[in-house]
Amino acid sequence: MTSTAQPPASGAREAHPDHLGHVIFITAAAAMGGFLFGYDSSVINGAVEAIRDRYDIGSGTLAQVIAIALIGCAVGAATAGRIADRIGRIRCMQIAAVLFTVSAVGSALPFALWDLAFWRIVGGFAIGMASVIGPAYIAEVSPPAYRGRLASFQQAAIVIGIAVSQLVNYGILQLADGQQRGEIGGLEAWQWMLGVMVVPAVLYGLLSFAIPESPRFLISVGRKDRARQVLSEVEGKNVDLDARIAEIETAMHREHKSTFKDLLGSRFGFLPIVWIGIGLSVFQQLVGINVAFYYSATLWQSVGIDPASSFLYSFTTSIINIIGTVIAMVLVDRIGRRPLALIGSAGMALALAVEAWAFSADLVNDKLPETQGVVALIAAHVFVLFFALSWGVVVWVFLGEMFPNRIRAAALGVAASAQWIANWAITASFPSLADWNLSGTYIIYTVFAVLSIPFVLRFVKETKGKALEEMG
Repeated sequence: MTSTAQPPASGAREAHPDHLGHVIFITAAAAMGGFLFGYDSSVINGAVEAIRDRYDIGSGTLAQVIAIALIGCAVGAATAGRIADRIGRIRCMQIAAVLFTVSAVGSALPFALWDLAFWRIVGGFAIGMASVIGPAYIAEVSPPAYRGRLASFQQAAIVIGIAVSQLVNYGILQLADGQQRGEIGGLEAWQWMLGVMVVPAVLYGLLSFAIPESPRFLISVGRKDRARQVLSEVEGKNVDLDARIAEIETAMHREHKSTFKDLLGSRFGFLPIVWIGIGLSVFQQLVGINVAFYYSATLWQSVGIDPASSFLYSFTTSIINIIGTVIAMVLVDRIGRRPLALIGSAGMALALAVEAWAFSADLVNDKLPETQGVVALIAAHVFVLFFALSWGVVVWVFLGEMFPNRIRAAALGVAASAQWIANWAITASFPSLADWNLSGTYIIYTVFAVLSIPFVLRFVKETKGKALEEMG
């Protein structure tokens, strides 16, 4: 039997798949949802000013249209766990792929502002589902020895999606002579930016037919032979498969299927472990990372950088994001999740403080003084680097690992939903806060980066190298 004090008897901890490439393919296919998550989150960056101009709206209304997708994200994240437990992880991915596709078409061809907002909510629901199903599925098919690196695929896919969306936006902008509202084939450039997402959405749907269902879901619905086959593929034939299935069954029989009620504790609403997951999710957003991806082009233009260069800086930020994510993928199973989180918090706090100083300078001819402008650009890239090599990856790894089997899907859904609500709060508030005081806004983000350090030290436990059945 498995316990929190003893390693699994099946040898799961030392499991090494016979064909690691096959496991990597499965993980990469599942992480395609993360690619769409990143793509859909960031693609709007190239359309912000065009939407403002076409519908003649102010900063407040514009922020709500940009941020409204995050409400859909929160709902999708909150419901995805239950859907996945009922119909399976793969079917959930396929539903998300359909919603991504429909949202891309609708967003590209809106006939009014409310119509555009509706399709953004639909896309947000799909992002929310993908944000839950990706980490949960990857954690469930990954051998413990590789799980940190494989779980990092989700964040790697997100940052690649962000970079590709900005590269595509830049290419479309060039075809439209640098005008977001320039016409290409009868549609404005920003419409093409939003519509191109149909391509990866369809690919995600097709890939979902090429990967196996999670062995834990298969066992939960009585398909043990298929579960044994999948476990053999992903953990290797040297593992005692009968003992492995018994471990999973013991954990599942000992604890019934997760529901929202299972997350409730006696004193503070949720169980302590759920609050820790919510805390990780919220801190990941309250440092202001998505300001760098939703508003970066607008931000740099506001301090005097021309539109073409602002798109270039946005893209270089995405490249730094990818580099940081690769660093995290290399280190997450070597030095652990907690050390990476602490390193990232310290680096982000320093970079954000420097940005706050740079943005405190008075504008000269609608531009930052040269010194502060250079410092702001460098600090922005350093901030993204430290986020990517730490919280960008380890939060998704933690959320896929830290919860006991009996509440994993439901708890992951609540934590991811909290993440989207925090994301919405940051995204919706930034234009107004920036109009009030851009430097003050970055001081707020700095404070949250500093507060994340004692939170990790006090509440977050290391999950490196443990089998999922040991969490509890």
